[in-house]
Amino acid sequence: MTGVTIIGTGRYAPGKPVTNDDLARVMDTSDAWIHPRTGIRQRHYAAEGETASDLGAKAAERAIEAAGIDRAEIDAIVCATMTADYKFPGSGGLVGAKLGIQGVPAFDLSAQCASIPFCLQMANGLIATGAARTILLVAADAHAGFMPWTDWDVVYGERDDVVSEEARAQATRHRGLAVIFGDGAGAMILRRAEVEGHGFLGAQLHTDGDFAEDIALLGGGFRSRPFLTHEMIDQELYVPRMAGRSLFKHAVTKLPRVVRELCARHECAVEDVDWMLAHQANDRINNAVREALKLPPEKVPSNIARYGNTSSATIAILLDELIRDGSIQRGQLLCLFALGAGLHWGAALLRY
Repeated sequence: MTGVTIIGTGRYAPGKPVTNDDLARVMDTSDAWIHPRTGIRQRHYAAEGETASDLGAKAAERAIEAAGIDRAEIDAIVCATMTADYKFPGSGGLVGAKLGIQGVPAFDLSAQCASIPFCLQMANGLIATGAARTILLVAADAHAGFMPWTDWDVVYGERDDVVSEEARAQATRHRGLAVIFGDGAGAMILRRAEVEGHGFLGAQLHTDGDFAEDIALLGGGFRSRPFLTHEMIDQELYVPRMAGRSLFKHAVTKLPRVVRELCARHECAVEDVDWMLAHQANDRINNAVREALKLPPEKVPSNIARYGNTSSATIAILLDELIRDGSIQRGQLLCLFALGAGLHWGAALLRY
Protein backbone atom coordinates (compact mmCIF):
# COMPACT_ATOMS: atom_id res chain seq x y z
CA MET A 1 0.00 0.00 0.00
CA THR A 2 1.36 3.41 -0.94
CA GLY A 3 1.21 6.48 1.29
CA VAL A 4 0.59 10.09 0.44
CA THR A 5 3.20 11.90 -1.58
CA ILE A 6 3.96 15.58 -2.03
CA ILE A 7 3.11 16.85 -5.51
CA GLY A 8 3.63 20.56 -4.85
CA THR A 9 4.94 22.92 -2.17
CA GLY A 10 4.87 26.64 -1.46
CA ARG A 11 5.98 29.14 1.17
CA TYR A 12 5.32 32.74 2.12
CA ALA A 13 7.05 35.20 4.45
CA PRO A 14 5.38 38.59 4.99
CA GLY A 15 6.93 42.04 4.81
CA LYS A 16 10.57 42.98 4.91
CA PRO A 17 13.13 41.21 7.11
CA VAL A 18 13.53 42.50 10.67
CA THR A 19 17.12 42.10 11.83
CA ASN A 20 18.45 41.57 15.32
CA ASP A 21 19.72 45.14 15.27
CA ASP A 22 16.19 46.32 14.46
CA LEU A 23 14.92 44.61 17.63
CA ALA A 24 17.60 46.41 19.62
CA ARG A 25 15.66 49.63 18.98
CA VAL A 26 12.89 48.49 21.35
CA MET A 27 14.63 46.17 23.84
CA ASP A 28 18.01 45.55 25.43
CA THR A 29 19.49 43.10 22.95
CA SER A 30 21.92 42.88 20.04
CA ASP A 31 22.99 40.63 17.21
CA ALA A 32 25.92 39.58 19.40
CA TRP A 33 23.43 38.38 22.04
CA ILE A 34 20.83 36.75 19.77
CA HIS A 35 22.82 35.00 17.05
CA PRO A 36 25.17 32.86 19.19
CA ARG A 37 22.22 31.68 21.30
CA THR A 38 19.80 30.91 18.47
CA GLY A 39 21.41 31.07 15.03
CA ILE A 40 18.88 33.76 14.05
CA ARG A 41 19.88 36.89 12.11
CA GLN A 42 16.44 38.11 10.98
CA ARG A 43 12.76 37.23 10.84
CA HIS A 44 9.55 38.49 9.20
CA TYR A 45 6.38 39.79 10.86
CA ALA A 46 2.84 39.93 9.55
CA ALA A 47 1.39 43.41 9.13
CA GLU A 48 -1.36 44.60 11.45
CA GLY A 49 -4.54 42.81 10.40
CA GLU A 50 -2.60 40.16 8.44
CA THR A 51 -3.41 36.77 9.93
CA ALA A 52 -2.18 33.19 9.88
CA SER A 53 -4.91 32.29 7.39
CA ASP A 54 -3.75 35.11 5.08
CA LEU A 55 -0.19 33.79 5.17
CA GLY A 56 -1.40 30.22 4.71
CA ALA A 57 -3.54 31.10 1.70
CA LYS A 58 -0.58 32.76 -0.03
CA ALA A 59 1.67 29.75 0.57
CA ALA A 60 -1.16 27.49 -0.62
CA GLU A 61 -1.52 29.39 -3.89
CA ARG A 62 2.16 28.73 -4.63
CA ALA A 63 1.82 25.05 -3.73
CA ILE A 64 -1.22 24.68 -5.99
CA GLU A 65 0.68 26.31 -8.85
CA ALA A 66 3.69 24.04 -8.27
CA ALA A 67 1.44 20.96 -8.24
CA GLY A 68 -0.17 21.98 -11.52
CA ILE A 69 -3.69 21.29 -10.30
CA ASP A 70 -6.92 23.24 -10.22
CA ARG A 71 -7.86 24.30 -6.70
CA ALA A 72 -11.27 22.69 -7.29
CA GLU A 73 -9.49 19.32 -7.13
CA ILE A 74 -8.70 19.84 -3.43
CA ASP A 75 -11.20 17.86 -1.38
CA ALA A 76 -9.78 18.33 2.14
CA ILE A 77 -7.70 20.88 4.03
CA VAL A 78 -5.43 20.11 6.97
CA CYS A 79 -4.38 23.32 8.71
CA ALA A 80 -1.81 23.74 11.48
CA THR A 81 -1.35 26.92 13.47
CA MET A 82 -0.90 27.99 17.07
CA THR A 83 -1.78 31.61 16.25
CA ALA A 84 -5.27 31.19 14.84
CA ASP A 85 -7.16 34.21 13.55
CA TYR A 86 -9.82 33.64 16.21
CA LYS A 87 -10.18 31.57 19.37
CA PHE A 88 -12.84 29.91 17.24
CA PRO A 89 -13.61 29.12 14.46
CA GLY A 90 -10.42 27.44 13.31
CA SER A 91 -8.25 28.82 10.53
CA GLY A 92 -8.56 25.92 8.07
CA GLY A 93 -11.96 27.01 6.82
CA LEU A 94 -10.73 30.59 6.52
CA VAL A 95 -7.83 29.45 4.32
CA GLY A 96 -10.32 27.55 2.16
CA ALA A 97 -12.59 30.58 1.84
CA LYS A 98 -9.69 32.82 0.81
CA LEU A 99 -8.79 30.30 -1.89
CA GLY A 100 -12.39 29.96 -3.07
CA ILE A 101 -12.55 26.36 -1.87
CA GLN A 102 -15.88 26.10 -0.08
CA GLY A 103 -17.66 22.99 1.12
CA VAL A 104 -14.65 20.72 1.62
CA PRO A 105 -13.81 19.58 5.16
CA ALA A 106 -11.10 21.52 6.97
CA PHE A 107 -9.25 19.84 9.82
CA ASP A 108 -7.53 22.17 12.28
CA LEU A 109 -4.60 20.66 14.14
CA SER A 110 -2.78 22.32 17.01
CA ALA A 111 0.46 20.50 17.78
CA GLN A 112 2.32 23.81 17.65
CA CYS A 113 5.93 23.48 16.47
CA ALA A 114 5.52 19.69 16.13
CA SER A 115 2.57 19.97 13.74
CA ILE A 116 4.06 18.74 10.45
CA PRO A 117 4.62 15.07 11.43
CA PHE A 118 1.15 15.02 13.01
CA CYS A 119 -0.43 16.61 9.91
CA LEU A 120 1.20 14.10 7.58
CA GLN A 121 -0.13 11.23 9.69
CA MET A 122 -3.63 12.74 9.56
CA ALA A 123 -3.48 13.41 5.82
CA ASN A 124 -2.22 9.90 5.12
CA GLY A 125 -5.16 8.45 7.05
CA LEU A 126 -7.68 10.56 5.15
CA ILE A 127 -6.34 9.43 1.80
CA ALA A 128 -5.82 5.79 2.86
CA THR A 129 -9.47 5.50 3.94
CA GLY A 130 -10.77 7.14 0.77
CA ALA A 131 -12.07 10.19 2.63
CA ALA A 132 -9.99 12.46 0.37
CA ARG A 133 -7.99 12.25 -2.83
CA THR A 134 -6.17 15.59 -2.92
CA ILE A 135 -5.27 17.35 0.33
CA LEU A 136 -4.00 20.85 0.96
CA LEU A 137 -1.76 20.87 4.03
CA VAL A 138 -1.16 24.39 5.33
CA ALA A 139 1.07 25.35 8.25
CA ALA A 140 1.08 29.04 9.17
CA ASP A 141 1.85 31.19 12.16
CA ALA A 142 1.65 34.94 12.79
CA HIS A 143 3.30 35.65 16.14
CA ALA A 144 3.37 39.43 15.79
CA GLY A 145 0.25 39.67 17.95
CA PHE A 146 2.07 38.51 21.07
CA MET A 147 5.26 40.47 20.59
CA PRO A 148 5.86 42.53 23.76
CA TRP A 149 6.07 45.96 22.12
CA THR A 150 3.75 48.41 20.40
CA ASP A 151 6.31 50.66 18.70
CA TRP A 152 6.32 48.79 15.39
CA ASP A 153 7.31 51.91 13.45
CA VAL A 154 10.50 52.06 15.54
CA VAL A 155 11.22 48.37 14.89
CA TYR A 156 10.85 48.98 11.15
CA GLY A 157 13.05 52.08 11.25
CA GLU A 158 10.16 54.31 10.19
CA ARG A 159 10.51 56.48 13.31
CA ASP A 160 13.77 57.38 15.03
CA ASP A 161 12.28 58.19 18.42
CA VAL A 162 13.66 56.37 21.44
CA VAL A 163 10.98 54.21 23.05
CA SER A 164 10.01 54.94 26.63
CA GLU A 165 11.92 53.31 29.48
CA GLU A 166 8.74 51.48 30.47
CA ALA A 167 8.20 50.11 26.95
CA ARG A 168 11.83 49.02 26.66
CA ALA A 169 11.70 47.31 30.06
CA GLN A 170 8.52 45.45 29.09
CA ALA A 171 10.01 44.17 25.83
CA THR A 172 13.26 43.22 27.54
CA ARG A 173 11.39 41.14 30.15
CA HIS A 174 10.28 38.83 27.34
CA ARG A 175 13.47 39.06 25.30
CA GLY A 176 14.35 35.35 25.51
CA LEU A 177 11.11 34.40 23.76
CA ALA A 178 10.43 37.43 21.58
CA VAL A 179 13.68 37.33 19.60
CA ILE A 180 13.06 33.73 18.51
CA PHE A 181 9.78 33.90 16.66
CA GLY A 182 8.99 35.03 13.13
CA ASP A 183 5.93 34.82 10.90
CA GLY A 184 5.46 32.68 7.81
CA ALA A 185 3.65 29.82 6.14
CA GLY A 186 4.36 26.68 4.18
CA ALA A 187 2.01 24.46 2.21
CA MET A 188 1.95 21.09 0.50
CA ILE A 189 -0.40 19.38 -1.94
CA LEU A 190 -0.71 15.69 -1.11
CA ARG A 191 -1.98 12.72 -3.11
CA ARG A 192 -1.56 8.97 -2.95
CA ALA A 193 1.85 7.90 -4.27
CA GLU A 194 1.67 5.93 -7.50
CA VAL A 195 4.87 3.95 -6.85
CA GLU A 196 5.03 1.28 -4.13
CA GLY A 197 7.45 2.25 -1.37
CA HIS A 198 7.23 5.96 -2.18
CA GLY A 199 5.43 8.72 -0.33
CA PHE A 200 4.62 8.66 3.39
CA LEU A 201 6.10 5.57 5.02
CA GLY A 202 5.13 6.19 8.63
CA ALA A 203 5.35 8.41 11.68
CA GLN A 204 6.30 8.06 15.32
CA LEU A 205 4.29 10.53 17.41
CA HIS A 206 4.20 11.29 21.14
CA THR A 207 2.47 13.68 23.56
CA ASP A 208 3.01 14.28 27.27
CA GLY A 209 0.65 16.79 28.86
CA ASP A 210 2.62 16.81 32.11
CA PHE A 211 4.89 19.37 30.44
CA ALA A 212 2.11 21.49 28.94
CA GLU A 213 3.26 24.67 30.67
CA ASP A 214 6.89 24.41 29.59
CA ILE A 215 5.74 26.69 26.81
CA ALA A 216 2.19 27.97 26.98
CA LEU A 217 0.00 31.00 26.41
CA LEU A 218 -1.59 31.38 29.84
CA GLY A 219 -3.80 34.38 29.08
CA GLY A 220 -7.18 34.08 27.38
CA GLY A 221 -7.96 30.46 28.23
CA PHE A 222 -11.26 29.03 29.37
CA ARG A 223 -9.92 28.12 32.79
CA SER A 224 -10.90 31.70 33.61
CA ARG A 225 -14.34 33.32 33.76
CA PRO A 226 -14.43 35.42 31.67
CA PHE A 227 -11.79 33.80 29.51
CA LEU A 228 -9.95 37.14 29.13
CA THR A 229 -9.53 39.63 31.98
CA HIS A 230 -7.87 43.00 32.52
CA GLU A 231 -5.60 41.31 35.06
CA MET A 232 -4.25 39.01 32.35
CA ILE A 233 -3.30 42.03 30.26
CA ASP A 234 -1.72 43.75 33.26
CA GLN A 235 0.31 40.60 33.99
CA GLU A 236 1.38 40.42 30.32
CA LEU A 237 -0.10 36.92 29.99
CA TYR A 238 -0.78 37.56 26.30
CA VAL A 239 2.93 36.79 25.83
CA PRO A 240 3.70 33.05 26.06
CA ARG A 241 5.75 31.76 28.96
CA MET A 242 8.66 29.50 28.06
CA ALA A 243 10.91 27.29 30.20
CA GLY A 244 13.84 27.40 27.80
CA ARG A 245 16.22 25.08 29.63
CA SER A 246 13.57 22.42 30.10
CA LEU A 247 12.56 22.59 26.43
CA PHE A 248 16.20 22.32 25.36
CA LYS A 249 16.62 19.19 27.47
CA HIS A 250 13.42 17.64 26.08
CA ALA A 251 14.46 18.40 22.50
CA VAL A 252 18.01 17.08 22.64
CA THR A 253 16.90 13.82 24.28
CA LYS A 254 13.49 13.11 22.74
CA LEU A 255 14.23 14.04 19.13
CA PRO A 256 17.23 11.73 18.56
CA ARG A 257 15.28 8.95 20.26
CA VAL A 258 12.14 9.36 18.14
CA VAL A 259 14.18 9.45 14.91
CA ARG A 260 15.93 6.22 15.90
CA GLU A 261 12.60 4.61 16.86
CA LEU A 262 11.05 5.50 13.52
CA CYS A 263 14.01 4.35 11.45
CA ALA A 264 14.24 1.07 13.38
CA ARG A 265 10.53 0.42 12.86
CA HIS A 266 10.99 0.79 9.11
CA GLU A 267 14.28 -1.14 9.04
CA CYS A 268 16.18 1.89 7.86
CA ALA A 269 19.56 3.03 9.16
CA VAL A 270 19.60 6.65 10.30
CA GLU A 271 22.60 7.33 8.08
CA ASP A 272 20.65 6.07 5.03
CA VAL A 273 18.20 8.98 5.28
CA ASP A 274 19.10 11.54 2.61
CA TRP A 275 17.66 14.60 4.37
CA MET A 276 16.86 15.24 8.03
CA LEU A 277 14.48 18.19 8.12
CA ALA A 278 14.30 19.50 11.68
CA HIS A 279 11.92 22.04 13.13
CA GLN A 280 13.81 25.34 13.10
CA ALA A 281 13.58 26.29 16.77
CA ASN A 282 17.20 26.94 17.63
CA ASP A 283 20.48 26.09 15.91
CA ARG A 284 22.00 24.87 19.17
CA ILE A 285 19.20 22.32 19.56
CA ASN A 286 19.50 21.07 16.00
CA ASN A 287 23.29 20.83 16.18
CA ALA A 288 23.00 18.79 19.39
CA VAL A 289 20.44 16.47 17.77
CA ARG A 290 22.60 16.10 14.67
CA GLU A 291 25.65 15.22 16.76
CA ALA A 292 23.63 12.69 18.78
CA LEU A 293 22.58 11.03 15.52
CA LYS A 294 26.18 11.20 14.20
CA LEU A 295 25.15 12.99 11.02
CA PRO A 296 27.15 15.45 8.88
CA PRO A 297 25.93 19.08 8.81
CA GLU A 298 24.94 18.89 5.14
CA LYS A 299 22.24 16.30 5.96
CA VAL A 300 20.53 18.60 8.47
CA PRO A 301 19.97 21.91 6.64
CA SER A 302 19.02 25.11 8.43
CA ASN A 303 17.27 28.32 7.41
CA ILE A 304 16.58 29.70 10.88
CA ALA A 305 19.05 32.55 10.28
CA ARG A 306 16.64 34.05 7.72
CA TYR A 307 13.20 33.21 9.15
CA GLY A 308 13.53 32.64 12.89
CA ASN A 309 11.15 30.13 14.42
CA THR A 310 7.89 30.17 12.43
CA SER A 311 6.46 27.41 14.67
CA SER A 312 4.19 25.05 12.71
CA ALA A 313 5.53 26.38 9.39
CA THR A 314 9.29 25.85 9.76
CA ILE A 315 9.61 22.40 8.21
CA ALA A 316 7.21 23.21 5.37
CA ILE A 317 9.15 26.38 4.52
CA LEU A 318 12.47 24.52 4.61
CA LEU A 319 11.07 21.70 2.47
CA ASP A 320 9.84 24.14 -0.16
CA GLU A 321 13.21 25.88 -0.32
CA LEU A 322 15.10 22.61 -0.78
CA ILE A 323 12.70 21.31 -3.44
CA ARG A 324 12.73 24.55 -5.41
CA ASP A 325 16.52 24.90 -5.40
CA GLY A 326 16.91 21.30 -6.59
CA SER A 327 18.55 19.96 -3.44
CA ILE A 328 15.80 17.42 -2.72
CA GLN A 329 15.29 14.99 -5.58
CA ARG A 330 12.56 12.45 -6.31
CA GLY A 331 13.29 9.09 -4.74
CA GLN A 332 15.26 10.51 -1.82
CA LEU A 333 14.41 9.49 1.74
CA LEU A 334 13.36 12.31 4.09
CA CYS A 335 12.86 12.36 7.85
CA LEU A 336 10.90 15.33 9.23
CA PHE A 337 11.07 15.74 13.00
CA ALA A 338 9.95 18.30 15.58
CA LEU A 339 9.06 19.04 19.18
CA GLY A 340 6.57 21.63 20.30
CA ALA A 341 4.25 22.88 23.01
CA GLY A 342 1.92 20.26 24.36
CA LEU A 343 4.38 18.66 24.88
CA HIS A 344 4.21 17.06 21.40
CA TRP A 345 7.08 15.50 19.50
CA GLY A 346 7.45 13.18 16.57
CA ALA A 347 9.04 12.25 13.28
CA ALA A 348 7.73 11.28 9.85
CA LEU A 349 9.51 9.24 7.21
CA LEU A 350 8.73 9.63 3.52
CA ARG A 351 10.32 8.87 0.19
CA TYR A 352 9.92 11.93 -1.98
